[in-house]
Amino acid sequence: MIIIDPGHGVNTAGKRSPVWSDGTQLFEWEFNRDVVKRIERRLISLNIPCNILVKEAVDIALKVRCDRADAIYRQYPGSFLISIHGNAAPEDSKGKAEGWEVWTSPGETESDRIATIFYTQAKAALKDFKMRNGKCPGNPGPDKESKFYILIHTLCPAILTENLFYDNEKECRFMMSDYGMELIAKMHVFAIQTYLSLNPH
Repeated sequence: MIIIDPGHGVNTAGKRSPVWSDGTQLFEWEFNRDVVKRIERRLISLNIPCNILVKEAVDIALKVRCDRADAIYRQYPGSFLISIHGNAAPEDSKGKAEGWEVWTSPGETESDRIATIFYTQAKAALKDFKMRNGKCPGNPGPDKESKFYILIHTLCPAILTENLFYDNEKECRFMMSDYGMELIAKMHVFAIQTYLSLNPH
């Protein structure tokens, strides 16, 4: 079972792009849910079992998200979780930060293998954008590492993808476009297919 987590909710403060010159604006909760629905449609068409973790528009407590994921994992061992996000930079770097990145919990786990596959697929699909690499002596893979709650409190392997910066106008306009959301969704599905082909259950 592929567990897809759309990050944040309509009631999450901030988490939005500037209002651009044409009056358009990206809300991260909407972007995350749109991409997740596109991933779900593609997985269903491929007969790959999937479950959207948060179907509500409002934000759900992280513990509740993890409890839901754990319940699915207990029923379907071998499942893994993908938390979908858009990125934003600190105030002093807004508009300057760029690129795509994937996060895992600290240390080497199955999540790192999954993240490496996602990074490879993102690099191939998002050729016009920078890949933000977390590789360093203590972390040999391309993933970045953090103790994000959703990554360290789930029983199943879990990764978090940051799908470009919505406070960067070039990247935000791509994220708001149907083409951009389709490409991001397709990239996630290709990565899922690649992982499953290497790890049949």
